[in-house]
Amino acid sequence: MTDIASTHRNLDALQLRRKTTIRIVVAALGPLLVLATGSAQPDSLYRESLEAAGIMLIVVGILGRTWCTLYIGGRKARTLVADGPYSVSRNPLYLFAFVAAAGLGAQSGSLIVASLFVVGAYAIFVPVVRHEEIALGALFGAEFDAYRKRVPRFLPRLSQWQDAPILMIDPKHYRQTALDGLILLAFVPAFYAAEWVRTLVPGLPILHLP
Repeated sequence: MTDIASTHRNLDALQLRRKTTIRIVVAALGPLLVLATGSAQPDSLYRESLEAAGIMLIVVGILGRTWCTLYIGGRKARTLVADGPYSVSRNPLYLFAFVAAAGLGAQSGSLIVASLFVVGAYAIFVPVVRHEEIALGALFGAEFDAYRKRVPRFLPRLSQWQDAPILMIDPKHYRQTALDGLILLAFVPAFYAAEWVRTLVPGLPILHLP
């Protein structure tokens, strides 16, 4: 029989490595914010609309992740969560992370940068998802196999929605997810700081991306 406590520790360690990888990637992408920008003028309707849409996507991503945590916070290695958002997508937390990443990248004024942020998030999260699926398969066996066949990995199948009659909320995990979201929102001023740096340094930006 799989040791639940050991599996839970392994999943926690996996999440820690994921967060460390995200920090490294964010640090590596920092120079890109200064060297590249959207090709549209800063005050143009297109750019302002793209940045506003990006803010909306970030908020949707944050709210979506905190909503998902209501269902799965502290339960991942103890029970197979298959209700609420998890009845239509196996990984709604990561799906909303993709949404937030697109919104964050859109703050550059470039659809290409927004797409790169989504691709980067996908590259980080997919290996995590695969390791989690192995762990959940070991824990829940045939029950997880049936769930995996029924529910898509990311894109939701809304016709399968099934809510939970009662939710047991883990305040610690909920607070942590909300805090992570606020930290993500705090990156938005970094784009304005990068724009300010570009006005001070001759020859910047080097790249103008659509």
